[in-house]
Amino acid sequence: MTQLDPGIADCRALVVDGNPTSRSTIVAQLRDYGVVEVAQANRPTDARRMLEFREFDIVLCEQRFPDTTYSGQELLDDLRRAQLLPFGTVFVMLTGEASYAQVAEAAESALDSYMLKPHTAAALGQRLKHARHRKKVLSPIFEAIEAGEFETAAKLCLERYSTKQHYWLYAARIGAELLLRLERPAEAQKLFKSILDAQALPWAKLGVARAELDSGQPNAAMMTLESLSAEQPGFADAYDVMGRIHVEQGNFEQALAVYRQACEVTPSSIARLQKRGMLAFYMGEKEEAAKALDRATLLGLSSKMFDHQSLMLLTFARYQMRDTQGVRRCIDQLQIALEKRDYAPRIKRFKTVAQTLLLLMNRQVATVVADIKQQATELRDPGFDVESACNFVSLLAEITLAELSLDPSTGWVDTLALRFCSTRSVTELMAGAAQRHPPFSAQMHEGHRRIGEMAQQAMSHAIAGNPRAAVKALITHGGQTLNTKLMDIARLTLQRHQERIEKAADLQDMVQTLLAQYAPSSAPPPLGSNGRSAGGLSLRTSADVQADAAAAKALAEKEASADRA
Repeated sequence: MTQLDPGIADCRALVVDGNPTSRSTIVAQLRDYGVVEVAQANRPTDARRMLEFREFDIVLCEQRFPDTTYSGQELLDDLRRAQLLPFGTVFVMLTGEASYAQVAEAAESALDSYMLKPHTAAALGQRLKHARHRKKVLSPIFEAIEAGEFETAAKLCLERYSTKQHYWLYAARIGAELLLRLERPAEAQKLFKSILDAQALPWAKLGVARAELDSGQPNAAMMTLESLSAEQPGFADAYDVMGRIHVEQGNFEQALAVYRQACEVTPSSIARLQKRGMLAFYMGEKEEAAKALDRATLLGLSSKMFDHQSLMLLTFARYQMRDTQGVRRCIDQLQIALEKRDYAPRIKRFKTVAQTLLLLMNRQVATVVADIKQQATELRDPGFDVESACNFVSLLAEITLAELSLDPSTGWVDTLALRFCSTRSVTELMAGAAQRHPPFSAQMHEGHRRIGEMAQQAMSHAIAGNPRAAVKALITHGGQTLNTKLMDIARLTLQRHQERIEKAADLQDMVQTLLAQYAPSSAPPPLGSNGRSAGGLSLRTSADVQADAAAAKALAEKEASADRA
C-alpha cells in the first residue's frame, strides 16, 4: 500500500485491543500504510499508563474489553479530563456495536472518528487520512492555543464557523471552550446554542449549561442539564456539571446522588469514583466511601489522574471500619508516593495524619496527643488550606470520639471555622469532615455565621458613608481570622470607593499582602478533580506539554534509580 501522507512514516501509533488477532491485524494495516513505530496494549489501563508518559500521533482503541468494565470511552474520557491528549493526536474508537447511540458519545468526545468492526484496511486508511487532514487544516488554531494565544485562537475558530469552512463544527466547539476560558460566557452560550440549533449534539447542550453556570445562572444550568440527562441518560459529562453545581451550592447529598448515577454509567472512571468516595465520606457513608475509594486506588494509584486525598480518606474509612491492615496499606502507599515525589509537603501531611490514626488504633495515647499538638502548630500557616483543615478536623473528631482529653481542641476547631467557613459549600464540607463529633460540626456552622456577621458589621460603615472604616474593619477581622473572603470584600470595597478613601493605596497594599500570604478560604477542595472544568475540553498549551514531559522524565529517572538501588 502507498503511504497515507508524506509525514506518516514519522508517526507513532498505539493500538489498544484485548483480542490479539484483531490487534495484530490493525498493527499490520498501520505498517502497510507506512507507520513504522507501532506500540500495543491489550488493556485500557496499560494504554493509559503509556499515554501518560509518551505522546502518540495515532491511537486506535477498542470500545469494549473482556474481563473489565473499563471501556475505551472511559479511557478517552479520563485522558481528556487529565489533559493528556495533545491536539495533534488522532484518536479513533473501534467498536463492534452497530448502534449509533452506543458509539455517538465516543465520536463526539474524540472529535476524530469511530469505526465499526470488522473494517477493511481501505476504510481505516480513509478515516486516518481524513482525521490527519483535519488536524493539518486546523493547525493554526492548535498552534495559537499551544502558544497560549487564546484570543487569536478564538478569533480563528469563529471565522471558520461563521463562514462554514471545512471542519467548522470542530472549530466551533473549540472556539466555545476558548470563550469560556476567556471569561466570555455570554458569547460562549450564544455559540453553543447556535451549534445546538444546527445539530442536536449532547456536548452542545452541555456547553449551554456550562455557559449558563459561568454567567451566574445555576438554576437555568440545572434545568438544561436535567433536560439533557432525560434525553441522553448515558452522557456522563452532564453528571459532572450537575455534581459541580450541587457541590458549589453545598448540596452534598444531591451531589453524591449524581455521582452514584455517573458511576453506574462509567463504573471505572477514576475521577468519578474519587468524587463519589469523597462525598460519601463527608456524608458519613463509610462503607460506600471505602468501596469507591478502594476501587479508585486499585485502578488509578499509579496514574496522573489519581488524587492522593483519596488515600487519605480511605485511611479514615478503614480506621472507622477497624481495618488495621487496611490502614497500614494506605500508609505504605503514601510512603511510596512520597518517595516518588521528593517528599511533597501535601503527601507528607497525609502520611502524618494516617500514622496518627494507626497510633490511635493501637492506643498509643501519649504519642497521639503529642502528634496532634504538633500538627496544630500549623493551623495558621500560609500553606494550610481547606483540604488540610478537613483532614485535621476529621482526625480531631476521631481522637475526641476515642475519649482522649485535649483541652485546646475546641479552640483549634474555632480557629479553622473562622479561617475557612466563608461559604455554604466550604462550611458543609468542613461540617461533614467533623461529623463524627457533632459539636465540632456545630462549631463550623457557628463560624460561618460569625464571619457573615463580621462582614455585615464592617459594611455598615460603608452604608453610613464611611468606606474607609469598613475597609479597616475588614482588614482587622481578616488579619485576626486569616479569612480571605473578608479580605476580598475589603479589596472590592476599595475598588468601588477608591476616590472617597484617604490613602487608599496604603490600604490596598495591606489587603494584597494578607491575600498573598494565606490559602483561599472560599474555594473547596476539588474532590478528586485535576482542575479541568467539568464537561469541558482540554486546552493544552506548550507550557503544559513541557511541564508534563519534565515531570514524566523526573519520575522515570527516580524509579530507574530506585530499581538500580
